[in-house]
Amino acid sequence: MYYEAVEINYLHDYILEIKFKDGKKGKVDFSEYVKKGGVFRKFSDINFFREVTINPEFGFLTWPENIDVAPETLYAKATGEPLPSWMQEKSIEV
Repeated sequence: MYYEAVEINYLHDYILEIKFKDGKKGKVDFSEYVKKGGVFRKFSDINFFREVTINPEFGFLTWPENIDVAPETLYAKATGEPLPSWMQEKSIEV
């Protein structure tokens, strides 16, 4: 699948450059995840954040304790491509 990450480079702060299987690449700022709390609270420790790896079987970014971010979301953020239709919020007509 083209959402699979094949290379990551830590740039600075909470910014990673991600290259995908289809050859596209881009930068993603993960600082918003720190603010989300929950499992992402761990990202407040920059050393923990920098432990990011690519899951070799599925090609998504992962951190210790099985923390990950949906690969479709990262692809959209890095490349500017829209999220797949099944991930987009449906508008409700009233």
